[in-house]
Amino acid sequence: MSIYGTLWAALPGPRPVRVLLAALLALAVVAVCFRWVFPAVAPSVPWNEGTVDAPPAASAATDPAP
Repeated sequence: MSIYGTLWAALPGPRPVRVLLAALLALAVVAVCFRWVFPAVAPSVPWNEGTVDAPPAASAATDPAP
């Protein structure tokens, strides 16, 4: 049995209650990730530094107009 089947079987109540509980459980997992997990791992993720530099402002002013 898959993890989703096991989770579905573990939820109590009829189908509408199970759907509501599954949605609340998914919402709680997402909230925990955004509240504690993602901020905790953000310093160790290398994608926080930008790699694209802004173009120099002086180059646009020194180009002669046609």
